[in-house]
Amino acid sequence: MQKKTLEIIGKKEIEEAGATLARYKRGKAGLDRRLAEDELWWELRHREATRRDKKPQGVPEPASAWLFNAILNKHADATDNFPEPLVLPREPSDEESADTLSQVLPAVLENCDFDKTYSDNWWEKLKHGTAAYGVFWNPEKEEGLGDIDVRRLDLLKVFWEPGVTDVQQSRSLFLIELRDTDLLEKEYPGHEGKLSDDGALIKEYLYDDAVDVSNKSAVVDWYYKVRDGRGRTALHFAKFVGSELLYASQNDPLYAERGFYAHGKYPVVFDVLFPEKGTPVGFGYVAVCKDPQLYIDRLSGSILENALIATKKRFFIGGSTNVNREQFADINESFVDVEGDISERAVKEIEVRPLDPVYLSVLNLKIEEIKDTAANRDVNSGGVGSGVTAAAAVRALQEAGNKASRDMIETSYRAYNEINRLIIELMREFYDEKRVFRVTGKSGGREFCEISNKTLFGAGGGARSPVFDLKIRAR
Repeated sequence: MQKKTLEIIGKKEIEEAGATLARYKRGKAGLDRRLAEDELWWELRHREATRRDKKPQGVPEPASAWLFNAILNKHADATDNFPEPLVLPREPSDEESADTLSQVLPAVLENCDFDKTYSDNWWEKLKHGTAAYGVFWNPEKEEGLGDIDVRRLDLLKVFWEPGVTDVQQSRSLFLIELRDTDLLEKEYPGHEGKLSDDGALIKEYLYDDAVDVSNKSAVVDWYYKVRDGRGRTALHFAKFVGSELLYASQNDPLYAERGFYAHGKYPVVFDVLFPEKGTPVGFGYVAVCKDPQLYIDRLSGSILENALIATKKRFFIGGSTNVNREQFADINESFVDVEGDISERAVKEIEVRPLDPVYLSVLNLKIEEIKDTAANRDVNSGGVGSGVTAAAAVRALQEAGNKASRDMIETSYRAYNEINRLIIELMREFYDEKRVFRVTGKSGGREFCEISNKTLFGAGGGARSPVFDLKIRAR
């Protein structure tokens, strides 16, 4: 008689997880508001975030792109230094495995469209201060054989324990995705009519499109860690909607003992720009530069308003003077009818005093401030000051001007290192069958490389598993 599987995760545990998620969501509310507001600044729509009353009629409200340009240049520096992993052996016996991994890892990432993920996440890192990567095993890839998936995660849909500085230290980690309810019911038969349409669970950005969430369900991926009697930490996973459980690894005999992923880590990596105390995320260039950007736009608006007033002729007309105002306002009229005598005191041009040049100087100082704050001087964009003509001097200035970018890219490489370590662990766990990848050989030509966990990681035979060091370099 087949033994019935003990149900460890049930409705009670899911309701408790939902309460934990609600607590995490409250603790992250301030960050969610900042993320949505930062996106408006990036889209040059920051007046919508800063305006508290109705827009004054006829007053210019320019939105200059100094902040946008700073982020654009930093993103260009990042794409110029796209990372590539180099796997180094710890022992001579691991050298062949390390060489194979060095060739295969770029191919695995290419299959994940990591170029796009890397570019998209650098926008997030520069704008919001944090890029979130998810490193998962996707059993549906390669026609059901399964393969690794590296995806960009939206920080609005990731929730961790408030107060932790390392996401791996959080007691639970939640990822939320909006799915069409009808399609979800077909994917999980037996749950028809039980899935709640709770699209309002996630804070959204201010989209130009009208996003309808009325027929969508918030699907929660719940990752949590459990310590067994031997002191080993196992990572487990549950998927639920509302209080309806769709899947739980602890209820699955295949994963109940060893955990959902053998490496025991949350499959999430944060790449932080400017770190903050008490949180695993940071802040970006929008937070640093939005104050000078705001005053640049306000000063520009006032200067433009003064210019518009000064360039449009206006007149005082006395009430006792019977001037035909329609003819007076029409520049095509050669004659203007006046009843009675007219004097210079009756019709007088309004004189507008031009702004003092000091205000233009203040505007230019704010522009220089945002350049200095963002480390986005002219030399970073390829320009140099007047009088600098020698090629060596130009290169020296550009090299010195790129220090901030090099520092950002180096910290990003650390996150990329962790992504590759998770990939290697997933290959160690799931590459049971031999895989063949097309790679670039040492001579630069096309080659084919075979890899499996049996041949590379000593799986199954009790052999020692190789240990590797990772070094990241620019491609």
